[in-house]
Amino acid sequence: MISFVLLVSFWGWIGYGVLALIVGVGLRDLLQRKHTIQHNFPVIGHFRYFFEELGPPLRQYLVASNRDELPFNRRQRSWIYASSKKENNYQGFGSDQDFNAPGYIFIKHAMLPYVPAHDHPHGYDEQKHEPANATIPCAKVIGPHRRRPYRPASVVNISGMSFGSLSGAAIESLNKGAALFGCYHNTGEGAISPYHKNGAEIVLNIGTSYFGVRDEAGNFSMEKLTELSRTLPQLRMLELKLSQGAKPGKGGVLPASKITHEIAATRGVPMGQDVISPSYHSVFHDVPSMVDFIERMAAETGLPVGIKSAVGKLDMWHELAAYMKATGNGPDFITIDGGEGGTGAAPPAFADHVSLPFVFAFTKVYQIFREAGLTDRIVFIGSGKLGLPDTALMAFALGCDMVNIGRESMLSIGCVQTQLCHTNRCPTGVATQNKWLQGGLDPALKSVRFYQYVKTLSKEILDITHACGYEHPCQVTMEDVDVSAGDNNKTQSLAAVYGYQKAHVTFSGTTTLFNCLHLGKKWK
Repeated sequence: MISFVLLVSFWGWIGYGVLALIVGVGLRDLLQRKHTIQHNFPVIGHFRYFFEELGPPLRQYLVASNRDELPFNRRQRSWIYASSKKENNYQGFGSDQDFNAPGYIFIKHAMLPYVPAHDHPHGYDEQKHEPANATIPCAKVIGPHRRRPYRPASVVNISGMSFGSLSGAAIESLNKGAALFGCYHNTGEGAISPYHKNGAEIVLNIGTSYFGVRDEAGNFSMEKLTELSRTLPQLRMLELKLSQGAKPGKGGVLPASKITHEIAATRGVPMGQDVISPSYHSVFHDVPSMVDFIERMAAETGLPVGIKSAVGKLDMWHELAAYMKATGNGPDFITIDGGEGGTGAAPPAFADHVSLPFVFAFTKVYQIFREAGLTDRIVFIGSGKLGLPDTALMAFALGCDMVNIGRESMLSIGCVQTQLCHTNRCPTGVATQNKWLQGGLDPALKSVRFYQYVKTLSKEILDITHACGYEHPCQVTMEDVDVSAGDNNKTQSLAAVYGYQKAHVTFSGTTTLFNCLHLGKKWK
C-alpha cells in the first residue's frame, strides 16, 4: 500500500513538473518577439520547427515517387544500396521511366554482342555468373613523358572529398574499399590524412589554401610536396583544383567549431580560427604562369599533374589549348566537374545557377581540345552524377577516359541523402566530425559496401559495353547513344546534339592493358 502511494505521488510530481515546463515555455513564447508563430501560438508553435525538420524524411520515405527526388531519386539510391549490400538490384515488370522526357538516354546495343574469350581478363565466371575481373583499366597512360607515368587500374574512381568535409571513418571506409577493388582515391583539398593511408592509390587534390603542402604562413611549399611524393609511393597524381561544380569561383569556409586537432594537423592550420580558402590561387595568375606551375610540380615530383575545374566562360580554355599546342607543356589530365555536383556546403545561388551541368561543360571543353589536336595528350575525367551505369556510359561516349564518383560513394557507405552535410549533423556519420555520430559507421563493414558497389557499377558498365559490341568503354562512340528530343518521334545521337565526333582512342586490347598494369608497378 505504501509503495502504491509513493508511486502515485512520484507520477504526480512528474505531472506537475511537465505542467510547469509547459507553462514556462508558454510564458517565454508570449514574452519574446523574435518568432511570430511562437508568440501567436504559444507552445504548439514549436511543432512548426519539428515538422519542418521531419518534412524531408517524410517526403523521402512516404510521399515521393521513385523518380521525384533530387539530387538522387529513390530508384537510383535503391540501386546503389542494393549493389553495395550485394542484394538483388534488378527490377521487375518493366521500366517505370518516362522514355519521352527530354534528354532521356538511349544506349544502342549491337545485334551481336562482344563475347570475351574464356581466358580474357573479363571472361565470364560460370560459377559466380559475372566477369572474372570487373576492373576496367584506363586505355590511356597519364603523363607518359613524366618520370612516374600512371595508368589507373580502373576507369571508375573516387572523386575529391576531403577529410573535414567527410568524417575520418568515411574516408577510411572509402580508402579501404578502393584498395580492395583497385581504384584510386582522390583526397579532396583537405590534404592527405591518416585515413587516406589504408592501401589505395592516392590522387592529391591541391586547392587554393594548399592544405598539407603549405608553410606556416599559408603559402605553397614545394619542399613539402616533394617530400610527400618521395615518402608516399601510393601517391600517383597531383590534381590542381581551380574550381568545383557546387561553388565555382568561391572559396570554402571551415568554421573553427568544426576544426579538430586531427584536422588542424592534417591541413596545417591553427586551432580556434575559421579557415577561409580564397577563390583564387596565389602561386599563379594567368594561363602561362599556371602551366609553368604545373611543369614545376611535375619536374620536382615526377608525377603526372592535371587540373580540375567547373566550366563557365570558355575564353581561358581556348587560351590554354593554344598555349599547350604552342609550347608542348600543360596538364596531363583534365577533370571536368559538372555544376550539378557537390558533396559539401555551398550557397544555393552557386549550387543552383553558377557553372554548366556536366554534359554541356564537358562537351564544350572537349571540343576545344579536339579541334586543337590535343586529345591524345590529355586524359579526360568526368565528374557530376556519373556513378550510375547509364550516365557513365554516356560520359565515355562523349569522350571521357574515366569517371570520378562522389556522392554515390557516400551513398554506398550509408549516406541517406538527408542533405545535412553543411550542419555537422549527418545522422549516418559520413559527413560530420561528431564522434558520437561517427561511432555508428564501421569502416570494416562499409569498406566492403563500397567495394561491392564500385565492382557492380564497373561490371554493368562492362556488360553494356559488350552489349554494344565493344571490348572497352573507350570504344563507345557518340553514335552509340541517343537522347530524346522531347516528343514521341524524335531522338538524336550525341554527335548530332553536341556537334562533334569523339576522337579515336588507340586501344590494343584489354589483355594488353592488364599486362601493362603489371609492368607499370616498377614506376611506384
